[in-house]
Amino acid sequence: MIIKKPTLHDVASLASVSQSTVSQYLNGRYKHMGKETRRRIEHSINTLQYKPNAVARGLKQKKTTTIGIIVANILHRFSTQVSRAIEDICHQFEYHAIICNADDDAKKEKKYIDMLKAKQVDGFIIIPTGLNEDLYKDLLEERYPLIFLDRKVEALPIPTVSLKNKKAGYEAATHLLDQNHRNIAYISSPLTVNTRKERYQGYVQALENAGIEVKEEYVFGGDINQLNHTLPDILEKNHPPTALICGNDRVLKNVLPILKKRDISIPQHLALLTFDEVEFSEFFTPTITTIEQPAYEMGVQAAELLLQRINGKAEQQREETYEFEPKLKVRESSLLKK
Repeated sequence: MIIKKPTLHDVASLASVSQSTVSQYLNGRYKHMGKETRRRIEHSINTLQYKPNAVARGLKQKKTTTIGIIVANILHRFSTQVSRAIEDICHQFEYHAIICNADDDAKKEKKYIDMLKAKQVDGFIIIPTGLNEDLYKDLLEERYPLIFLDRKVEALPIPTVSLKNKKAGYEAATHLLDQNHRNIAYISSPLTVNTRKERYQGYVQALENAGIEVKEEYVFGGDINQLNHTLPDILEKNHPPTALICGNDRVLKNVLPILKKRDISIPQHLALLTFDEVEFSEFFTPTITTIEQPAYEMGVQAAELLLQRINGKAEQQREETYEFEPKLKVRESSLLKK
């Protein structure tokens, strides 16, 4: 037996109103509608268990109240925090969010952009790989509201929410210099996106300002899965580093087991500092010094900027950068033992 789904006509008939009145109610346009009319419509919807066709409503309104979020790598705590913030803002304004994980893969990023366009999302928030510039241009030409998060694509007029990354790198290295370290290693994922490049540039600037030569043998910017081979080589130099900066939370999680396996005490043998506030930083022994980026606040900013553009309250293609301040949280892992 096939059970017929209730229609807009059924709701209108049961409530003794027109279909257009029900449509206005469903679209939230009931400011001037009588309380009794609203009560009857709500009662009819509940009685019939009527569920509006979101796609059909979206076509009529030219909106689907859905946005697409593409993060570079969902394993980063930053990605999960900004996704949560964006979803919270969407929920507040009755929007839906589809979250996609690109794994820093340009082909995967393209696949998700195409899929989200097919689903007729109203706009995009993307942590870009930076390798699909023509695709980003297409989104602009097709008038999709678009916000970049964490990373910039310099050639395109796309509003971007990011950290003051060079300042973050400078503060990280300066803190270790203040602890009398001169041989400071820097370990990062590939230095191919501006976020990582700028943090490294800040590190370099701090050393140069202190009159210290940047030693390339202390620097690694590559596949972090290779650290089992690379990091021991760095630690076994004739004059090994006495401090180490991790480029992000995933680098830290790969570095810690290597240090433990080699019985390297922190901070007695090696001071340690990482970008990204990690959930275990205050519970690890010793507690871990971090450069925190306010991920949740950055996600809120990106969501609000996108919704403003979707609803015509801000200019679409306007090159703006919203930069947040890094916060150095000094803990035991980077301090000299007295």
